[in-house]
Amino acid sequence: MDHDLPASRLVGTVDERDHVQGPASAVVTLVEYGDYQCQRTRSAHPVVTRLRHLSGDWLRFVFRHFPRTDAHEFAEIAAEAAEAAGAQNMFWEMHNYLMSRRELDEGSLMDYAEEIGLDLDRFEADLEKGIYKRRIKEDIASGNASGVHRTPAFFMNGIKFDGALTEEGMLEALEYAAENVED
Repeated sequence: MDHDLPASRLVGTVDERDHVQGPASAVVTLVEYGDYQCQRTRSAHPVVTRLRHLSGDWLRFVFRHFPRTDAHEFAEIAAEAAEAAGAQNMFWEMHNYLMSRRELDEGSLMDYAEEIGLDLDRFEADLEKGIYKRRIKEDIASGNASGVHRTPAFFMNGIKFDGALTEEGMLEALEYAAENVED
């Protein structure tokens, strides 16, 4: 892997509005821009899940929405559904459901909300009001500013990862990032 090539950088910082797993003190922060209807994003999900388990406390994972509405009809409403679940403290449960289920349409979103135990009236009302559209647009703007053109897009300690979306390739890059932390 050539670590001397110029790399795109993440614009902005991880803050309280982000969905985060892992400690703020982690040596490496992995930010993903993803689309719940994108097959590549969904294929990378089990890899990221394994990496999080392998890495323990030295990895902090952040997920941001980047729905490709030009190609994926239900990507934006799925992102809104994840946010609506997040308002009920169940973002990660919905995130995992959306990443692992084949069906993705407005009806399946209600089914998933019921399966994970959300308040369905609140969930449905939140989606009908579109109260998370602005939040999704903020993630998209952040991705655009950071040079994201397709999903998934990963940044390791702020530097865009363009390697293979395999456990081995990503683990090597994460270890490199951990060994080369800027003070």
